[in-house]
Amino acid sequence: MGVYEELVARGLIAQVTDEEEIRELVNSGKAVFYIGFDPTADSLHVGHFMALCLMKRLQMAGNKPIALIGGGTAMIGDPSGRTDMRQMMTKETIQHNVECFKKQMSRFIDFSDGKALLVNNADWLLNLNYVELLRDVGAHFSVNRMLTAECYKQRMEKGLSFLEFNYMIMQSYDFYALYQNYGCNMQFGGDDQWSNMLGGTELIRRKLGKNAYAMTINLLLNSEGKKMGKTQSGAVWLSAEKTSPYDFYQYWRNVDDSDVIKCLKMLTFLPLEQIDELAKLEGSEINKAKEILAYEVTNLIHGKEEADKAQQAARALFGNKADTDNMPSTLLSSEDFTDGAISILDLLKKCSLIPSNGEGRRLIQQGGISVDDKKVTDVYMQIPKSEFEKGHVIIKKGKKVFHKAIFA
Repeated sequence: MGVYEELVARGLIAQVTDEEEIRELVNSGKAVFYIGFDPTADSLHVGHFMALCLMKRLQMAGNKPIALIGGGTAMIGDPSGRTDMRQMMTKETIQHNVECFKKQMSRFIDFSDGKALLVNNADWLLNLNYVELLRDVGAHFSVNRMLTAECYKQRMEKGLSFLEFNYMIMQSYDFYALYQNYGCNMQFGGDDQWSNMLGGTELIRRKLGKNAYAMTINLLLNSEGKKMGKTQSGAVWLSAEKTSPYDFYQYWRNVDDSDVIKCLKMLTFLPLEQIDELAKLEGSEINKAKEILAYEVTNLIHGKEEADKAQQAARALFGNKADTDNMPSTLLSSEDFTDGAISILDLLKKCSLIPSNGEGRRLIQQGGISVDDKKVTDVYMQIPKSEFEKGHVIIKKGKKVFHKAIFA
């Protein structure tokens, strides 16, 4: 089985152009492909994880990935899959996020000896002359055709700014610049990017009269990332500072039964034969597959040591044991207490277990919060500092999320 056929078997490919050429390039290790990442936060999240796995998988087969950081496109925002306009960011914020992305990607993709490239589209987009862009690039785009794209139709009802309307042209120019400067012959993206990707391929063919190839990968976790990549406390990040390795492990350990085999195929490097055997598990036995998924993914992002610790802590908690050494924790300071106590809502927010007081009240009213094995029923509950001075306080959210609060 060639690498292209394996991508199909793992359920990664949704739609392609020039399939025979793509199969030949990928299987022979001659693909120079790019995937774009808009730096809208200071960390990648699980919605990006599919793309990183794909890049790693293809690099292992001899192909050359280009990670394109959208430092330029982030200045205007991508309308794809959105019903409102993305908040504008300063150049300083974008640059900070770019540096964070570079650091995280370098731990996952091998950029040594030219095996992969990391480039920022701000290097060419911010230097473009507007009139020249209109003449050289804008002339190749039909407004009527652009308005039929799904990414624009979704925004038309609430209003599509001229700023966002230019996104397709800018992304298309990215492929053109990468093709010219780095020999990039293929682009990968999610379903919502298909129109933009076709625009890039068409621009190259119109301007250069050469063959270029566009490929879309069904980034199922990316397209569903707004749902699957979120918990009640917010996004699941690849940064250990924003989502602890334990919480990261628990996120994958708790995926729906219907998603576990799909995730194993897309997000791990386990042989398909082994995954097919796990797919035969039924009932509570499916938890074995979930544990394997959680360990493999945590190992990829945080390393074996953190994966081992997360697995040990999870097994202890699932087995109702008292081992809390590897449980995620938050250190409280004197400033967190008022009149010698901290409110339950403030504590939950301090531990990043809830995004807001409203969410905290809802969880408490539904019986979803416990402190030291005691169900919290009062949304105004105050926990005295003396409770923390005994050692620590264990907070339980739902059935499977545990957190240790410490005062020192």
